[in-house]
Amino acid sequence: MSENKEFRSGFVAIVGRPNVGKSTLLNTLVGEKVAIVSSRPQTTRNKLMGVMGGDNCQIVFVDTPGMHTPRTKLGEFMVNSIQEAMDGIDGLMVLLDVTAIGPHDRSIVQEMSKKDVHKVLVLNKTDLKEPKDLLAIIDEFKDAGYDAILPISAKTGDGVDALKKELCAHLPAGPKYFPDDMLTDQPERDICAELIREKALRNLRDEVPHGIGVEMMRIEKKNEHFMEIDATLYCEKQSHKGIIIGKKGAMLQLIGTQARQDIENLLGMHVNLQLWVKVRPDWRNSDEDLKTLGYTDY
Repeated sequence: MSENKEFRSGFVAIVGRPNVGKSTLLNTLVGEKVAIVSSRPQTTRNKLMGVMGGDNCQIVFVDTPGMHTPRTKLGEFMVNSIQEAMDGIDGLMVLLDVTAIGPHDRSIVQEMSKKDVHKVLVLNKTDLKEPKDLLAIIDEFKDAGYDAILPISAKTGDGVDALKKELCAHLPAGPKYFPDDMLTDQPERDICAELIREKALRNLRDEVPHGIGVEMMRIEKKNEHFMEIDATLYCEKQSHKGIIIGKKGAMLQLIGTQARQDIENLLGMHVNLQLWVKVRPDWRNSDEDLKTLGYTDY
């Protein structure tokens, strides 16, 4: 008879500068969409957990906002959530985008190397880099103080299995923290709000996205096959409101249609999604507005 392996479990933080692919990697590791993804930097505003299970291992990944210098109270909240994510972790992944490694990345690598946990330096977006260039990057960081340096592509999945094995092998023996069918600690209400914000981020012009927040006004299950959701998109300027709504409401309709499709996939039922747009000047610096929109440290 084969010997039973000891069950291992723990919390692993994912950190890096904005837009290196942390949320894409989290979704790939978990196997479902639990974090919104956008080409805009600072898409993730709050830390969230994604759960990856296996026969003898459960990893609770803590996805964090991109490390940056805050310029608003919302930015301060995001930076604070990174620090909170460092408390009580059993492992750490520092993510780099191999197509754009700069001074900020190197300072993060150096700072995180001081953490007294199992550390993996993850080189993401290898599908966009020549192998010889990748070897040079690995050589650059070989003495950076990490337990492993692993090249991956979160988008294609290449190298992700090796990353999973590396992380599981170095977790402590421990319990199963979450049931097998639980993939995230985020309530449905919050995930739906984030999916709406994701579609706004993807469709709107550069000057609008960081000033957008989503408040879920109503989420009501009518029966086992149908749910009604009302949500309000908040922006900081009257001119932004017009951009979000679009000509004859076309942009808001596009955001709503795309968000509804993702929400229906998430909930497994038909959804009637109604969206409104309101102006809240400088809401990112308002304690009251940050609380209303779910940034609960304020």
